[in-house]
Amino acid sequence: MLKKVVKAGIVIAAMAAAPTLASAESATVKQIQERGTLLCSGHNGSYFGFVEVNDKNEWKGLDIDLCRALTTAILGDPEKSQIVPLSWAQRFPALQSGDVDIIIKATGWTMGRDTELGLQFSVPYFFGGTQFMAHGDLGVTNAKDLEGGTMCVEAGTTLERLAANYMQTIGTNVSMVSYEKASELRAAYLANRCDAFVGWGPNLAVLRATEIEDPDAHVILDDKLSSEPIAAAMRQGDEDFVDVVNWMLAALMIAEEEGITSANVKEMTATPPNPRVARLLGVDPGMGERLGLRDSWAAEMIAAMGNMEEIYHRNLGDNSPYKLDRGLNNLWSHGGVLYAPILD
Repeated sequence: MLKKVVKAGIVIAAMAAAPTLASAESATVKQIQERGTLLCSGHNGSYFGFVEVNDKNEWKGLDIDLCRALTTAILGDPEKSQIVPLSWAQRFPALQSGDVDIIIKATGWTMGRDTELGLQFSVPYFFGGTQFMAHGDLGVTNAKDLEGGTMCVEAGTTLERLAANYMQTIGTNVSMVSYEKASELRAAYLANRCDAFVGWGPNLAVLRATEIEDPDAHVILDDKLSSEPIAAAMRQGDEDFVDVVNWMLAALMIAEEEGITSANVKEMTATPPNPRVARLLGVDPGMGERLGLRDSWAAEMIAAMGNMEEIYHRNLGDNSPYKLDRGLNNLWSHGGVLYAPILD
């Protein structure tokens, strides 16, 4: 008799502990839906390829497109995003105060931000290293050659701290000059007010290729300060919102893996080639309920914005002015480091 009671107790405990497929309840998503807009971080100048304004005064870039993808997932329409111009130093206070819902703005995932600023991060969606660019007529090839010179940095970024720490580590003295805006920093460098400046590797390559009259007159130094994982930043305390953002990114990667594009997503939805695609596109119900969204959210998002490959090439790669090789930012199956979690 005792054994039967014990067994019954184990069964009841197991049933109580079993997870249930209930709708997610993200307070942030509810607020966004009630407001009817998603408040996303912009830039106070132009961060080419990521967050910039075109000649029609329209926002564009990789980060802007990811914001619009998230807006489509939550609200069904990419145009319901509101881009809030922010400097690098303003972005975290703006998130903490509720002036924006999320930061998607070339933001590195660091321990300090994760543990001290009340932030939490998505999975990385981009990787890029930190390097220096210098005037070629100085004859420098590495940062040690900059001894006694000046270096421009953008205030309020991880680059400012990385550069200072790196120069201290290699025992090289330089005068650091900070600027609030990327446009001011570039102007100062091009006017020879500093010998070099520190920047994100992809951004330096874009700048040299498109904004400088004589690219050969400038050199990107051999030093590599970091390989930085770039992720979306959110306020701590809403894990369900983090799930939504992570699965938005995952859906873009899975779509690329499965060959689902903005051009063929309707066809794929009508006739899914396999169960994974059927689940992703909402033909097999459940993916929406788990996140507190519509089952069709991923299909709508891909139709509006494309998959991860389309977003990359439109803003940085082959279909952009920058022609930046995708490199590490390919999917794992194409020699990169990006991968999606299992969609079960």
